[in-house]
Amino acid sequence: MVTAYDCGQKRAMESVPVHIDVKPVCKPGWQGWNKRVDYEPGTGSRQLFPKMHLETCEGPLSSVRAMVELQTSHIGKGCDRETYSEKSLQKLCGAASGSTDLLPAPSASTNWTASLLTDSGRDSDLIFRFDGRQAANIPEWVVPQNLTDQFTIATWMKHGPSPGLRAEKETLLCNSDKTEMNRHHYSLYVHNCRLVFLLRRDFIQLDSFRPAEFHWRLEQICDKEWHYYVINVEFPSVTLFVDGVTYEPYLVTDDWPIHPSEIDVQLTVGACWQGGEVTTPRFTQYFRGSLSGLTIRPGKIATQKVISCLQACKEGLDISSLESLGKGIKFHFNPAQSVLVMEADDLESINTAMTKVSYINSRQFPTPGLRKLHITTTVQCFGEDTCISIPDIKAMVMVMPPSEPRITIAGVERLVWPAAQLRAPVGVALFKDIHIISTVTKTDTTLSIARRPGILELMHNLDYCDVLVIGEELDPERESLEIHHSSLLGKHLDATNSTSGISIYGVDSMAHYEQAIRQVRYRNWKPGGLSERRFRLSCSELNGRYTSNEFNFEIGVVHSSESVEHANHMAVQSQYMRPVHHPLVVHTTDSDHISGTPPAATVVIVMCIAALVVIVVLGIYRIHTTHQDGSKEDEEGRKDPEMDWDDSNLNITVNPMESIDGTQIAEEVREEEPEEEEDEDEEDDELSGDLSSAESEDSDEEGETSIQKGKVKGKLEWDPSTLPY
Repeated sequence: MVTAYDCGQKRAMESVPVHIDVKPVCKPGWQGWNKRVDYEPGTGSRQLFPKMHLETCEGPLSSVRAMVELQTSHIGKGCDRETYSEKSLQKLCGAASGSTDLLPAPSASTNWTASLLTDSGRDSDLIFRFDGRQAANIPEWVVPQNLTDQFTIATWMKHGPSPGLRAEKETLLCNSDKTEMNRHHYSLYVHNCRLVFLLRRDFIQLDSFRPAEFHWRLEQICDKEWHYYVINVEFPSVTLFVDGVTYEPYLVTDDWPIHPSEIDVQLTVGACWQGGEVTTPRFTQYFRGSLSGLTIRPGKIATQKVISCLQACKEGLDISSLESLGKGIKFHFNPAQSVLVMEADDLESINTAMTKVSYINSRQFPTPGLRKLHITTTVQCFGEDTCISIPDIKAMVMVMPPSEPRITIAGVERLVWPAAQLRAPVGVALFKDIHIISTVTKTDTTLSIARRPGILELMHNLDYCDVLVIGEELDPERESLEIHHSSLLGKHLDATNSTSGISIYGVDSMAHYEQAIRQVRYRNWKPGGLSERRFRLSCSELNGRYTSNEFNFEIGVVHSSESVEHANHMAVQSQYMRPVHHPLVVHTTDSDHISGTPPAATVVIVMCIAALVVIVVLGIYRIHTTHQDGSKEDEEGRKDPEMDWDDSNLNITVNPMESIDGTQIAEEVREEEPEEEEDEDEEDDELSGDLSSAESEDSDEEGETSIQKGKVKGKLEWDPSTLPY
């Protein structure tokens, strides 16, 4: 309340109320955003700041610039990329075939990397770490021998500053003399944060200087981050690509050609082999850093499109609904889409643009974990450089773990083949009915089709399937595993063959892998001493991150078609195969098709028919024998004197004794026949239909016997009036 007083301290009649509005403290900055955003795999683009807006405390502004950075250097090789094998990725990106992988995963056939340090715990991404003490000699059979004026060297590298004031050379790849001398034919090394490629050509005709060393000075070489390096050689021109960007050498030095000699050469990774000019041959110029996917492709150079595909990130920033941004906003991404810069002249446009910023990960099985977000903002006022300071924002995107698929291979596990079929030019197909399915325990139906309650069938790619021989390796002199090149046409697949088995590789669907595997054939042109052969099939997704069960298959070898038919029928059916019931009919079968009538049933039918014939023959023989015995008894009965009658007082119209004896014999036969028939019926209940004709014949004989008995009864009539008692 304000009250007025005059100079005589006379008070005013009324006081005046004054209202004071205390405004809250205004802090310029972004409001309405969450520090953590969860991302579910397979959901596409996810908005990061749907309710975000910038508070400027009503300060006048002329422009706003905001930069959103997605930090993924801790994920894989700089970001979430596909972790397929190098060969599979090159096939997927359309690179020319014929590349040699110098740093493959350690195995029985690629054991030169077994002693190197690996960092493959992240998402099956194979990374080799070199600490200045490890190196590997590449076997001679692996080294490309036909390097011409055109070839490509590519690798992923993570490298920091070299220790010491005068750093030594750090060799990634080196081809030098194995003994006697110390000449470097070609090498790739780092020296004082410069990348140098050395290429000494052989002396051909002219003895003159030629370009030999190509130098590049780049920040990426020593920033301790992952980068993808590709060197395209089109001699005398050499071009370097780093993360898809072209760099020309800042320095090229000439040198004399190398004179030809009979000295063998040695290719090494992680150091350079010094076989001459020293007392003991050893490695020198060790590399300190990390490498992955080091390859050489002779005769071809990589195109810009292939290089961009091989190093492309599968996660990044995105803007949803570009059409809704309006003309008042300007924006651009860096090539990896990890940095987004937006500029606007008014507050409303920048607020609308920030609500459209999204995160996207196109991998079906992304690498789970945190991705950091960093937002920096600059506000300009009229006539001033900066008038309002906007604090930076630090947030994060949490990529949730994907549902892990279970890859299952199913089919018939054993088949028997005749030896003649194995000798055929086409051999035999091992996996004719193979099936590959993948299931997850997830209720999401966007990518899956329900198989049974709680289990969903998932469709995804595979990157390799191996058919390995169990037991002794294949003998090239008498057997082989083969797959025809036509089986791979129209697919992103390729195959390699060895005495250990066949490897089919390439990023492609499970259906295409099924079709290719069914064409794998086994051939043995000398199967004389072979009784069985066993094989093992397994498949992988994401370079071994998800693997299938090991499906074992066995071939049985016999030398008669009857045994083949019986053995194939008795093979145990897989739990995934539904049995088919056929009517009981006899078929002719071959080795490729199992008949609808089981061979065991055929044997039973033949045995039953034979038993029926034996029983009928025995029955007829028994009836015939019984009739002969009855006739003998009849004759003996007539010769018996006690059976003579005193016929002086008898009036007999017929001789009853002969008829009675015959009747008794007939009755005995009639009484014995049902007993025989009952025995036969008990033995052959299952063959009642087949015995109908034999039973009808017996019935006719029984009918005739009954008629004869009736006639005899008609003759046995006595005249009781003349009989004395």
